[in-house]
Amino acid sequence: MRRLLLLVPIATAVLPTLLVGVLAVGLVHAGQTWCTPAPTLTAVPDHLEATTTDGTTVRLDQTQLAHAATIVEVGGRIRGVGRDGLLVALMAGLTESRLRMYANTTTYPASAGFPHDADGADHDSLGIFQVRPTAGWGSVPELMDPAYQVRAFLGGPTGPNHGSPRGLLDIPGWQSLPKGAAAQAVEVSAYPDRYARYEPVAEAILTALTTTPAGDPAPAVAATASTHAPPVTGPPVSETVFPLPAGTWTRTSGFGNRLNPVLHVWRLHAGVDLAAPAGTPILATAAGTVVHAGPLGGLGNAVAITHNSGGQVLVSVYGHIRDHGTHVSVGDQVAAGDWIADVGSSGNSTGPHLHFELRPGGLDHPAIDPTDWLAATHARDTVAALDALPASSPALCSPAPGPATEPTVTKPMAVAA
Repeated sequence: MRRLLLLVPIATAVLPTLLVGVLAVGLVHAGQTWCTPAPTLTAVPDHLEATTTDGTTVRLDQTQLAHAATIVEVGGRIRGVGRDGLLVALMAGLTESRLRMYANTTTYPASAGFPHDADGADHDSLGIFQVRPTAGWGSVPELMDPAYQVRAFLGGPTGPNHGSPRGLLDIPGWQSLPKGAAAQAVEVSAYPDRYARYEPVAEAILTALTTTPAGDPAPAVAATASTHAPPVTGPPVSETVFPLPAGTWTRTSGFGNRLNPVLHVWRLHAGVDLAAPAGTPILATAAGTVVHAGPLGGLGNAVAITHNSGGQVLVSVYGHIRDHGTHVSVGDQVAAGDWIADVGSSGNSTGPHLHFELRPGGLDHPAIDPTDWLAATHARDTVAALDALPASSPALCSPAPGPATEPTVTKPMAVAA
């Protein structure tokens, strides 16, 4: 096994503790036991059909489902929201805008300068939840940001409006209300009964966005991956290294929902992308056993290694490997820093880079944000090389930015909600 000893960043004395901590966070995420139970976003389907309580069939397209994914992704990180809160938010978005981002050029001509799906004229309402700047919900630029709208609707101690106007978490006893009534308590609509109509549609959306569709090669659970991580074996991880040599890489994309640059659909990007020249050595981030070496859905050629991290299984995944650039086979034992593959651009890729993932529990389990792990393995250059680059998902149970801005798609106003 080839090993690049001179290129491996040194491990620090606190790494064993950090490894256990990162895995513990990942298991909480993957097991859906955050501060309150919340589903884990996996993928955004092309379309979805569901039926309202009165039997009307609703068909949602990719754009609408991308906004629903923003609600799930941002809301799922806010303490106290949980599954019920996400359903309330989805019901409100469906009712107010059919999950589309509305500008309002009649009242706010400047709103046309922000990404939007349609143009409406319902008083001075804006966005997915049709909330109003004059009511104190936020400025026009703020309300034309889907993630800001989600945080404002959900409110709570970390909400941007600090309880005035009230978001969902600012409503005393909202959990005991029917979900339609909870949505009405935030929206204060003249038509209070209309939100409940969309509860089964919201349920269908949440199920679709938090369950990988059959046959979909989503990065978190690739359809072609049939190899599962075995029970944890071997000594616990005591040393970790960054998966690329120092000075060879630039981080280009973080963990989170985004517009896939190849497929042009919104879905979870389940890892971190590190651009590097083709042929750059890819290093095993820790000691372990190779459980996959070959094609892995949209990741192209990939290697997966299972590790014993604090007595729990943790699998590291390395995607978009160069053709004929894999140097290990299933069953191989590797040490931290071993040269396992070469950077390439196989699979759904626009250029040479390493897609790096961490999957607590096994190869067939959902991935977690590996940023903390990468920071721990690159201690000497963390601030300059990681923190100064585009941020990835923040800590659980805190507000988070939504997906990258969508392209502008202007459509005629059909329903002003």
